[in-house]
Amino acid sequence: MTVMMERPSTISTPEQTEFEKLCRTLEQLDVPVGYRAEIIGGSIVMTPWSQGFYLDVMESLADQLRPHAPKGHRVSVAPCLYVFPQWERGFGPDLHVADAGATRVRSIRLPGEALSLVAELTSESTAERDRSDKVERYGKAGVPVYVLVDMLTFRVVVFSRPGEDGYRTHNEFKFGETVRIPEPFDCKLDTSGWES
Repeated sequence: MTVMMERPSTISTPEQTEFEKLCRTLEQLDVPVGYRAEIIGGSIVMTPWSQGFYLDVMESLADQLRPHAPKGHRVSVAPCLYVFPQWERGFGPDLHVADAGATRVRSIRLPGEALSLVAELTSESTAERDRSDKVERYGKAGVPVYVLVDMLTFRVVVFSRPGEDGYRTHNEFKFGETVRIPEPFDCKLDTSGWES
């Protein structure tokens, strides 16, 4: 049996400032089973996949968002890489809602501008990036809603109203409370049972 510590592994490449080369490297990378790879700040970062109990929260979130997604947008928990070349970032959100037409490409690289909502579920290895770098980048990229489901503090933070400086609004809720998701979804989420 192999035991893996939940710590991100970083692979640096000689072309760290050349996003296109990083993307090509990632496309050819043989990612170990149980890990996912993202591009963050000029490096390819491998992170262990989420623990099993996260699936209930992801599926609950997806099921509740589907009826409220903008027309033509798909809610998915499938692993996908959304790229933001201007910031040398390629994120694989835990849950993503994007224009279905924009994602019909024969590439692992999907356009970040197609996103209408992303959700990240923090873990020991991803919490710092989920709470800082991703908040900043998703906001500056204009993703309308970022839902941070903090599995370590049992809280949901909803970021909205993106602008040049990032998100201008955020609201925090405890697991078990009703969470308000703003436009373009304009819905409420039932988070009861997420704390188990």
